Amino acid sequence: MKKIGLLLWFGLNLFASQAQNLYFPPLTGNSWDTTSASSLGWCVQKADSLFTFLGQTNTKSFMVLKDGKIVFEKYFEGFERDSFWYWASAGKTLTAMVVGIAQEQGFLNINDSSSKYLGNGWTSLSVAQESKIKVWHQLTMTSGLDDGPSINKDCTADTCLQYKAEAGTRWAYHNAPYTLLDKVVANATGKSYQQYFNEVIRNKTGINGLWLKMDYNNVFFSNTRSMARYGLLLLNQGKWAQTQVLADTAYFRAMTHTSQGLNAGYGYLTWLNGTSNFMLPGSQIVFPGMLAPDAPTDMYAALGKNGQLLMVVPSQKLVVVRMGNDPSDFGLVPVTYANEVWAYLKEVICEGSNGLQAQDLGSSIKLYPNPGSQYLQVELPAQLKEVELSLYDMNGCLVIRSKESNLGTENLQNGVYVLEVVWEGGRKNLLWVKK
Repeated sequence: MKKIGLLLWFGLNLFASQAQNLYFPPLTGNSWDTTSASSLGWCVQKADSLFTFLGQTNTKSFMVLKDGKIVFEKYFEGFERDSFWYWASAGKTLTAMVVGIAQEQGFLNINDSSSKYLGNGWTSLSVAQESKIKVWHQLTMTSGLDDGPSINKDCTADTCLQYKAEAGTRWAYHNAPYTLLDKVVANATGKSYQQYFNEVIRNKTGINGLWLKMDYNNVFFSNTRSMARYGLLLLNQGKWAQTQVLADTAYFRAMTHTSQGLNAGYGYLTWLNGTSNFMLPGSQIVFPGMLAPDAPTDMYAALGKNGQLLMVVPSQKLVVVRMGNDPSDFGLVPVTYANEVWAYLKEVICEGSNGLQAQDLGSSIKLYPNPGSQYLQVELPAQLKEVELSLYDMNGCLVIRSKESNLGTENLQNGVYVLEVVWEGGRKNLLWVKK
């Protein structure tokens, strides 16, 4: 385990520079350093169009951090800096990190059967079927429990949790198995979910929110700056200034990268951009392309009902937050609205400032053969002279690192892998299958 942790730490050292010079606000008070858009070389004249769009789409608050400092902080409709709002499903990534911390502290193991922490009979499945559902399946939306139209997808009672498919064979956005992670954590740690969350995240980062029960759901409420604080924690890969909140780099990587072989656009309760395809709630269709084509390819996001957005861009050291009412009929996960926000925002973050154009190079990277067996050839655009290639298995473990575009894969086990291509100013993740 120590050897794997060391390899993963080394594998992430290319991103360590993003933590350098990051600003972290004090844990208490309202002091927070700012930086102007003009000093960054951004197209400030384009900001009015962005703010008009936000105002017209029922936005209550909007923030952009660069290097941890506030570039934009806007409030609408009487909403204020200290006003609380709900995160909806954007709070799922908070739960993912809490589970990772609980595992790191030895309270649970995500590869254990969920029944170990929830007790036998937490579903209506047979003992054999139920025992196959692991905490990992709850984190990746692959429990196999039925999310059909006749099912209350929020209901956590055993009678509502019915068999649809074997765990791990079907991806479906299902709130109930996710919500029960709160009980997994509480039973594993012997503390209430709120208490444990306060100890391991809130008190270390200055987040001032709280979890409230709403019907079956456990929903996080906070002010806008608290959501931005969590985005900054994500940007720094689980570390707040000098305080390590989540030290397990393999877990963090799985959380913010493709976590399973069914929906490339999903990590541990976190949405991913820049993948070759993605799935959406309520559908079994695999859509080709990126989740948000107008956003940088390395963006990952927490997305919630009615347009709650927390979006992190590691290559540009950006955190983007939007809270508000329903901007339109975008459903549970507002991917279309997130892309619309980026269509305006990328005009503000104009050419020459932070390498948005460099991100587009990622769409030209190709893998072949895919599926493959003996080797993996990476076809790169001519502009990419120096790249670092890292191949990871579905557990987040590094299996190959190279600066050459031809990788020998004959010794790898069959399965799904994630190839991470890193260059100055950009990053691209692609799925590769060995069979």
